[in-house]
Amino acid sequence: MNSVTIIARRREEVFRLDSSRVITKHFFPGGEDRIRDIIDRVISLSDIDAEHVLEGLKRNFESRHKDILEAFKENFQRVRRFIPSEHKLTDKKRLLIGAYFTHEYSIQSAAFFNPSIVPHPDQSGLGTGELRFVMSFRSTGEGHISSIEFRSGVFKQDNSTVFDPVSRYVERAEKVKNQKYYLENFNRKLDEMGWKNECSETILSQLKEEFTYDELMKARDGYKKPKHLRAMDKRTIDHMLWLARSNYEIRFDQEHSISERVIFPVSENESSGIEDARFVRFVDDDGEVTYYATCTAFDGRSILPQIIVTKDFLHFRMITLNGEYAKDKGMALFPRRINGRYVMISRVDGENMYIMTSDNVHFWEEAERLQEPVEPWEFIQIGNCGSPIETPEGWLLLTHGVGPMRQYFIGAILLDLDRPNRVIGKLRDPLLVPNRDEREGYVPNVVYSCGALIHNEELIIPYAMSDQASAIAVVSVGDLLSALISS
Repeated sequence: MNSVTIIARRREEVFRLDSSRVITKHFFPGGEDRIRDIIDRVISLSDIDAEHVLEGLKRNFESRHKDILEAFKENFQRVRRFIPSEHKLTDKKRLLIGAYFTHEYSIQSAAFFNPSIVPHPDQSGLGTGELRFVMSFRSTGEGHISSIEFRSGVFKQDNSTVFDPVSRYVERAEKVKNQKYYLENFNRKLDEMGWKNECSETILSQLKEEFTYDELMKARDGYKKPKHLRAMDKRTIDHMLWLARSNYEIRFDQEHSISERVIFPVSENESSGIEDARFVRFVDDDGEVTYYATCTAFDGRSILPQIIVTKDFLHFRMITLNGEYAKDKGMALFPRRINGRYVMISRVDGENMYIMTSDNVHFWEEAERLQEPVEPWEFIQIGNCGSPIETPEGWLLLTHGVGPMRQYFIGAILLDLDRPNRVIGKLRDPLLVPNRDEREGYVPNVVYSCGALIHNEELIIPYAMSDQASAIAVVSVGDLLSALISS
């Protein structure tokens, strides 16, 4: 095999964590008795004292959030049921009660890493040879809870970068009420989970091909009275509702700039984080463009592969991935169908790289091994560094390898355009190796990417440094492909 060494050039841009970027979260200080005690203490305040405390909170926190009072209102509603009915509260005491059940969460106090990059949905108003882009990052805060943040900017004709200003504020999305579920997909997932039985079939038989969560709840309520439910029926219903809650939709206000949007965990299955989103601009056979991102939901015990679907980076659908081979981390979707089928790169056994095909982007039942570790720098495991990129010579796939001392490296292989299960080129040496300035961090000795793109004959690779900060490297596409073809 050819030993030509191609090394990516590092650029000056570095994305470091900023612990001042905070969101508001509901704060549970303890059990129900403690909640009632806190509420009673606030109620006992005089109106003057309550107003004084509230005004102090506004002075301290209004500059950190676009609408801190709205957060207080929302969290008041969460504890409203604990307030004795005889109490008639002023608006200010309602807000103050909400404040006691609110806290700030610094979404990137621990790390800002594992970036991916795609062309922006809006390419209007650009000059010749320019490209507007969206970058996603994994942000990690207290308790190692991960979320997804975004940045945007423009690559100029000479590939210099102009980044859009980063807002001081961070905004969580609104969860869409009464989203629709698809009966066939829902039933297939229940079957895969082992919970397709007489109870589930009876409940689902009352629903249309598309149904809402409220309609599912109504069908559940009409099944049997709770006191008549068998233990198996109760567990079946619990799993049905868990599945519904794990598939949800969120949307951001159009007025929020892209740097203000954070996809923060919502459902139980992602309570400990949404990890390593690999975004890809997918073009279907009819020319319709959809942005997909494969990611991992983590609940503190187990991982669950998910796919995020959006058209505009304002409205997102979070959907569980299903099928025998939808498991482990590091799945990456090809940017178009091949021979009429969806194709995905994955690592189903935690060690080797696989290629999967399917007629349904949500279900993955077919897989074959694509590559196993060959070089010393990847002997522990290999995987992808984002979705493959189409070139005239083949599918360019950035890979990661894990070698001695658990060092992570970025490499590259080339796949046949029509038969992507065939490797037609592979670099023997890595493109990117952790240097002295990148070795220290949350996880030392790691360089890692979740997706790159080609612009003006350069491969632009945003990458993470030791799971703490991120940077950008570039390499000539022509030089890289020449090295791969001759390998």
